[in-house]
Amino acid sequence: MEVVAQTGDADDLLRKALAHRPDVTLTDVQMPPRHEDDGLKAALELRRQRPAARILILSQHVEQEYVLALVGDDPSGIGYLLKERVGDVDTFIDAIERVARGGTALDADVVAMMLGRRRPDDPLEQLTPREVAVLGAMAEGKSNRGIATALIISEAAVEKHITSIFSKLRLGPDPTEHRRVLAALTYLGARN
Repeated sequence: MEVVAQTGDADDLLRKALAHRPDVTLTDVQMPPRHEDDGLKAALELRRQRPAARILILSQHVEQEYVLALVGDDPSGIGYLLKERVGDVDTFIDAIERVARGGTALDADVVAMMLGRRRPDDPLEQLTPREVAVLGAMAEGKSNRGIATALIISEAAVEKHITSIFSKLRLGPDPTEHRRVLAALTYLGARN
């Protein structure tokens, strides 16, 4: 493996990943300048600008929101590992190689957490990961603009996802009910 560039902050990560077009971009969720989810946001922006970009994220904790945001509607070429796995060199190299080939490399703890959250009668089962992320942001009370900002997608994409969510949850127009509220309640009920 050849390292084509290194960086110390999320903005530089995005610039270098776009310029060098590496086979895999490896980043931490938390990076300067804010030391929050800057690395993840840079990865999401990279994927938005280059949908075929292959990205492996390292994280200290399993964060379902981060996984869903990264995977979106297409998990190919995406990986999410806990930092503690980096010490297992074979596992780490295997994840890099799988992501480089266009596969998916999700940490076993991430998969267990995601599977453990689903029930057989889960009404959200038919939603895509991106639709679940949009619905989750809706349940937090975010507007379409707020959802678009949080997930780094366009407002038009948010509207498309919401329309699909309403259809899949069978929430048709009804002058006596508010579909956004009903969708949010469905989401919250499925998560408890």
